Amino acid sequence: MFFVTVLIASACSSSDKKTEAVKDKYEATKESLEETEKKNPKLFITVTGHDKRNLIGQTVVKGTLSNSAKVASFKDVELKLSFYSKTGTLLEEDPETVFETIGPGKTAEFKTKYFAPKGTDSVAIKVMGAKVQ
Repeated sequence: MFFVTVLIASACSSSDKKTEAVKDKYEATKESLEETEKKNPKLFITVTGHDKRNLIGQTVVKGTLSNSAKVASFKDVELKLSFYSKTGTLLEEDPETVFETIGPGKTAEFKTKYFAPKGTDSVAIKVMGAKVQ
């Protein structure tokens, strides 16, 4: 009878240790993932957008920022807008900052207006960086 009690107690103790080890491993993986995401915001933030002209001749750029990170939140996303001619010649580049916080798996919309250089046919948008929330 004593032997059975000791065996059950040691089995429970072993199970608790395994559970703790799994929790520790999960936390370490989560921290590692968070560090990776925070160091590389450009890898996890994507931008899509389009442009059009308004009545006073400004180029209106509307877009969406998406955060594909699993843990990290980003804010103050820095973009570069590149204005191109019909022949693909780069006419001008301008920085733009979107002052929004984007949580993991979330999106944020933005809108900006520019008096684009003469001859602008298209606008390209690129994520340059972001601050970690």
